[in-house]
Amino acid sequence: MSKRSPTPEEEPAGGDGRPPARTAALRVTRRVLRAARPSLRVLATELGTPTRPGAPLFGSSRRRWVRALPYAVAFAFAVSLLPSGVNVLHNDYGMAGGLAGALATAQSVPLLLAVTRPLQAWWVMFAAAVVCAGVLTGTDGVVDHAWPWPPTVIVGYLALMLALSMRERRRTLIAVWLTTGAAGILFEAVAPPRVQSTWVLMFVLSGVLLLLGAALRERRDAQRKLLEQETISEAERARRTLLEERTRIARELHDVVAHHMSVITVQADSAPYRIGGIPQEAQEEFAAIAASARESLAEMRRLLGVLRSEEAERQGAPEKAPQPGVGQLPKLVEATVRAGVPVELVLPEEPVALEPAVDLSAYRIVQEALANVVRHAPGARTRVSVTVTGDRSRLTVLVVNEPPAPPVSAPLETSGTGHGLVGMRERVRLVDGTLDTGPLPDGGFRVAAQLPLAAPRSPSAPLPAKDSDAP
Repeated sequence: MSKRSPTPEEEPAGGDGRPPARTAALRVTRRVLRAARPSLRVLATELGTPTRPGAPLFGSSRRRWVRALPYAVAFAFAVSLLPSGVNVLHNDYGMAGGLAGALATAQSVPLLLAVTRPLQAWWVMFAAAVVCAGVLTGTDGVVDHAWPWPPTVIVGYLALMLALSMRERRRTLIAVWLTTGAAGILFEAVAPPRVQSTWVLMFVLSGVLLLLGAALRERRDAQRKLLEQETISEAERARRTLLEERTRIARELHDVVAHHMSVITVQADSAPYRIGGIPQEAQEEFAAIAASARESLAEMRRLLGVLRSEEAERQGAPEKAPQPGVGQLPKLVEATVRAGVPVELVLPEEPVALEPAVDLSAYRIVQEALANVVRHAPGARTRVSVTVTGDRSRLTVLVVNEPPAPPVSAPLETSGTGHGLVGMRERVRLVDGTLDTGPLPDGGFRVAAQLPLAAPRSPSAPLPAKDSDAP
């Protein structure tokens, strides 16, 4: 005889006395919960860890009305939602008046907290909304009405979503959104008959507002970081300009110092031959001086090799042109006139003996001032004046340009980098002078520098002894 297969009622029970199908379902449920445990832990962590608690929305704005705007909006929502929420829950849904007032308060007043702590406000409002949905399940007025989220709950919750998205990080927003959807799905499973389900509406609108607010916040953060980077770049650019100008001055001063060092070397080497009867000890001292001077000169040349520009290094030879001074200003003015700038030059009637550093600084200041006129005010009449003060202690360099004439008033450069003014300040500071620059009331520009006729002496350098026999 063939054996018949057992019916479900005759199937043997599992080891725990349960039917095999029920045991398999329990196993699947345990596996799902075990797999979802890490995600639930992350969800709880994100929902319980607010970002920057206590800092109000738009609190970093410099405008007072912008800082006060979140408080005003939150107050308006709270004041309007509280009475309307009590009215809807009590009159439309038939909820007891005291309970309706408590739930409406918990669903509206936390919006004031959302200005500074939106995640904590969400916990209060979400819990109140869940309790409210559970209470409405047993009321008679829920039939043909919105459930599980009444209209006032939806409005307050969406306002909270906007505040939340402006503060919390993206993972927290996703956790809030998923929790809202999960609550709606669970309530849908126990929904009373003949109700208007609103969980999908709440889920979609909250997601849209969270996405919109997060996009606005990230855009604002990107703009702030860009502004900070531009500020840093501007400071770095100014610092680089200053260093480049100082390097240029150091290269030029090399020629001045190298000349004096070369003179010292020649004088020390030739002293025994020019002056008769020098003791042996003095000759050795002169030889040591010459050796030290040559060593210092060689060290300066090695240092200059680091400061030389790439163009000079590619040429393979040092610059051999002599450094200019006040005596070369007529040629500079002539070249500027050929460039289309009418320039008037006034020089001292008598030649003035200047220290090399002062002479070079005066020339470079005039050169940079005229270059600025050519770039920013082409065609403007300019006056260059180099005079000596009455006590013959300081040299005054003055460059003044009038506003450019209308036919040629378009500047070649609309925004300067400030490189020329930085160079002027560094050169004046080098010789212990003063500089005054700025626009004139009529639209022109003025550059005035006062330089000592002799370069400042180092404080540690000994003063030369006066010869009492000198006339």
